[in-house]
Amino acid sequence: MNEAVLNIQRAVSTKSSVPALEGILLRAEGEELTLCGYDLELGMTTAMEAKVEESGGIILSARLFGDIVRRLPAETMELSTDPKNITTIKSGPSEFSIVGIPAEEYPELPAISGETSIRLAHSVLKSMIRQTIFAVSESDAKPIHTGTLFELEEDRIRLVSVDGYRLAIREEAAKCGEKNSFVVPGKTLGEVNKLLSDGDEELEILIGRRHIQFRIGSYCVISRLLEGEFLDYRAAIPTSSATEIVVSTRSMIDSVERVSLLITDRLKSPVRCVFEDNEIRVSCSTAIGRASDQIPARISGNPVEMGFNNRYLLDALRNAEGDEVRIQLNGPLSPMKILPREGGSFLFLVLPVRLKSEP
Repeated sequence: MNEAVLNIQRAVSTKSSVPALEGILLRAEGEELTLCGYDLELGMTTAMEAKVEESGGIILSARLFGDIVRRLPAETMELSTDPKNITTIKSGPSEFSIVGIPAEEYPELPAISGETSIRLAHSVLKSMIRQTIFAVSESDAKPIHTGTLFELEEDRIRLVSVDGYRLAIREEAAKCGEKNSFVVPGKTLGEVNKLLSDGDEELEILIGRRHIQFRIGSYCVISRLLEGEFLDYRAAIPTSSATEIVVSTRSMIDSVERVSLLITDRLKSPVRCVFEDNEIRVSCSTAIGRASDQIPARISGNPVEMGFNNRYLLDALRNAEGDEVRIQLNGPLSPMKILPREGGSFLFLVLPVRLKSEP
């Protein structure tokens, strides 16, 4: 119960002009208790076994109910509501009586119309979300980019996120049937990700015209889809490269982290990378000092010197899978392309930062 309430709480509106939306809807029917949270954009429901003596529903403050459930002394609890919406919660020697809101005041969750459905293993979707959600835009300048583009083809699914400075693409074989594309809010994917396990059990995704539903075990997450024109990301990907590097992912992360110790929120400075002679020289200088490091790499093609925002470069490297990554460059002002050592299951682009000449 505790875990269910914590999960449902995340879909509840923290501040709303509709008091019912700040609560969790509890509905007892048959042999189950259903919990529901909804903030008009994202809704989450779950059902659990219960001994129901009389069917009914009530809305309880999500914050207060969550706090009570977390601190109850016994494994089981007993809930009852009177005609005045006073709800009594008993567990062991503890007893609470709290004021609820009539269930009828709860807004109805959207129904999905014209749906198509696909099935995926939990571990596959979890990995796909993890490798793309970091590049979702945090700015509302282009609301469509605060979500991730899902592209379905007959036998493939592709997720794409972009925020103006970087781009992340992850694809996987999947039976999707017909072609389709839609944009799911980043917030929704963050919540879905928390409910997914690392196992091979399957979840079902139902896609409607304006909403999407994820059925994950006993949970159901429903969300509106974002509307608008997503970036033509294919045009942003460089088609050629003048330099190709194969490097240990861990070594590159460690090196960039080391020189980034001089960068703070107030002292921002690009990380300078020089790719030549089978090594990458990494350096950074700010008002508090200067740091440099070097790591071995296999480099073919033209030597190149580039600057990067350390956080964007680290995000891409940390989300790469595999001991080694392949980096493709096409001159100092073209984006860095990060790919798996072999194949193309993911592709990250990081835009370079113009470097001032060395002092």
